[in-house]
Amino acid sequence: MKVLVTGAGGFIGSHVTTALLERGHSVRALVHYNSRSDFAHLEDLDPRWQAQLDVRLGDVTDPFMMRSLVEGCEGVVHMAALIGIPYSYHAPGSYVATNTLGTLNVLEACRHGGVKRVLVTSTSEVYGTARYTPIDEAHPLQGQSPYSASKIAADKLAESYFCSFDLPVVTVRPFNTYGPRQSARAVIPTVLSQALSGADEIQLGSLDPQRDLTFVEDTARAFVACLETQGIEGEVIHFGQGAAVNIGELAQRCLDVVGSRARITSRTERQRPQKSEVGLLLCGADKAKRLLGWTPQVQLEEGLRRTADYVKRHLQDYKLERYAV
Repeated sequence: MKVLVTGAGGFIGSHVTTALLERGHSVRALVHYNSRSDFAHLEDLDPRWQAQLDVRLGDVTDPFMMRSLVEGCEGVVHMAALIGIPYSYHAPGSYVATNTLGTLNVLEACRHGGVKRVLVTSTSEVYGTARYTPIDEAHPLQGQSPYSASKIAADKLAESYFCSFDLPVVTVRPFNTYGPRQSARAVIPTVLSQALSGADEIQLGSLDPQRDLTFVEDTARAFVACLETQGIEGEVIHFGQGAAVNIGELAQRCLDVVGSRARITSRTERQRPQKSEVGLLLCGADKAKRLLGWTPQVQLEEGLRRTADYVKRHLQDYKLERYAV
């Protein structure tokens, strides 16, 4: 089918775009407007895939542009978002404008465009610290940061458009994803880039939170499955490994992969406010297996090695002297 992917130039978006092209779909890729005509991570794609892309520069906060982009598309994968949690403390209005109102614009455009399937990208952060584990799709939502609150609102808009207008929406809720092309605002590239630069000290925020980590190629497969599987409209579906690791142990595994003996330290300026920190995210992915036949294929050690190889080749792109908010 012809598919619009918003946020196609991002970390996960670029991998989803490749996965769609590999499956034979035609992709119209929305990349955030910039005056340099920079297509972000889409420029990392194999030239054969780049040649097949219809790349558009724009912004999901523009409802008129969303109408024109959706026109002629059978499917929409909505991934455009502001995602850095620390930055959401400084610019909460930007998160509401992009994540909430931007999603509303996409949903309304899809409603009028008559699309056959809409994927709205959620996040495990909408759950806050786990009240029980493994977390299933019925777990209560908790807005522990402006980012998570903006995504909860977007998810509820998607739910409302399914209930009110019968829009064929599926809410895709991946737990923490990692892999090549991820920026240093995430913990794994932060550790790897510092270690590979020869640093003696790895500076992080809190070392105690536990996260369920999925390699990006597995996450991309999940998106494609959600687009292609019939009869799942209105569903919220999780994707994760079903195993959690704390940040301190994760950092040490990263150091072991690259052979670094650096010290791991926790810096106050990198920590979230106490009530905003999410202590534990552990995915229950039974629904994904039952409805889609999806299970993760790449284990953590292999994924860390593949990520480290990428960071090593692109070390010049990581601004090690700056803290990526």
